Amino acid sequence: MDTTERARLIRSGDRRALARAITLVESARPDHRAEALALIDALREPRREALRIGLSGTPGVGKSTFIEAFGLMLTGQGLKVAVLAVDPSSARSGGSILGDKTRMERLSRDPLAFIRPSPSQSQLGGVARRTREAVALCEAAGFDVVLIETVGVGQSETVVAELSDLFLLLLAPAGGDELQGVKRGIMEMADLILVNKADGELKPSALRTVADYSGALHLLRRRPQDPAGFPKALPVSALEAEGLAQAWADMQGLIEWRKANGHWSRARAAQSRHWFEEEVRHGLLAALTREPQKGLMASLGARVAGGDLSPEAAAAEMLRLLGRPV
Repeated sequence: MDTTERARLIRSGDRRALARAITLVESARPDHRAEALALIDALREPRREALRIGLSGTPGVGKSTFIEAFGLMLTGQGLKVAVLAVDPSSARSGGSILGDKTRMERLSRDPLAFIRPSPSQSQLGGVARRTREAVALCEAAGFDVVLIETVGVGQSETVVAELSDLFLLLLAPAGGDELQGVKRGIMEMADLILVNKADGELKPSALRTVADYSGALHLLRRRPQDPAGFPKALPVSALEAEGLAQAWADMQGLIEWRKANGHWSRARAAQSRHWFEEEVRHGLLAALTREPQKGLMASLGARVAGGDLSPEAAAAEMLRLLGRPV
């Protein structure tokens, strides 16, 4: 199938063509990369923009349950929702070891939803290196909302901000001491902190946790991309589908304000520049894994290990051999 036909099928909403295209962009084969780049270029115009929502949270917080409940609420409003759920990769195969469709059974059967687990390929931040391209493909296919679930929560997860228009941090009800467990950098990235499991016996604890995080958020420096009252913390119950409508209303209000004040377009432009720079860095590093650079690295590394060269001198020599003197 040629690139033009592939692009036409994706624009028409053909799910099978979309799934195959995502497989193509995830491939590391040089011929597949060339095809993928040609396809992405062919889909650039007419440009379609979905709302990209990044979601992170501690293990066991109920991310999949939340995504399913939230996704079903959105599809119930007639919106097309894509879920790019990034799982830990199998060290041996490099593929996903968790089945997201089995964790989101109802959403996976919804005709307005598309769920795609992707291998993380050991990428820092848990977001698959090619997830950005998968997002672009989902936008071209006409999806209104793209949810990007990342692995775990930690300092490296801040990379999701370079993919998203909104960043949600999902947390479980916790005591005040556990507030210290969430890194400041993650909280500074969050647009909304959603305290899940605000139901049953845990509801009072969840409301206290919301109050704790609301207080903590007020102590953070105000960001230029936020209107008054943001970022904020809210209670939700994915199990009972409570609080989801309020969270969605707040997300929409925040995005409308950012668009009206120019923050949306500036953020998208900055993200594009960031990913251009990341692609260049990745390409330069990848060159070191191919011959003859790989052999030169091994030879110089052996000399450093043997004490014949300092790490600094060896690095300077390697850069000189690459034609990039320090």
